[in-house]
Amino acid sequence: MDEITFDDFLNVDIRVGTIVDVQPFEKARKPAWKLWVDFGSGIGVKKSSAQVTVHYAKEALMGRQVAAVVNFPPRQIADFMSEILVLGFSDADGAIVLIGPERAVPNGGRMH
Repeated sequence: MDEITFDDFLNVDIRVGTIVDVQPFEKARKPAWKLWVDFGSGIGVKKSSAQVTVHYAKEALMGRQVAAVVNFPPRQIADFMSEILVLGFSDADGAIVLIGPERAVPNGGRMH
């Protein structure tokens, strides 16, 4: 993997937000949720499509804080415009496990 500079890292704007709405994404090719994530007054609520249905029911996602890249351009996925990339790691079977803070932090906080 190529090395990057610290400035390259700083160009990726990773923020914490709270999931405020979850809806089924019936038109997605793979099972997914539509997520609305609140990043606070500076950024607001942004939408994302997330293939996290293996580990997360709707109820488990509501109110959960997650990390997301907020400065990618929007991306059309079926009939839904995804504005952010919610971050996670693959488990041993390839299902996504979300990344979030270990305790509550203010929405919109930047990862360092």
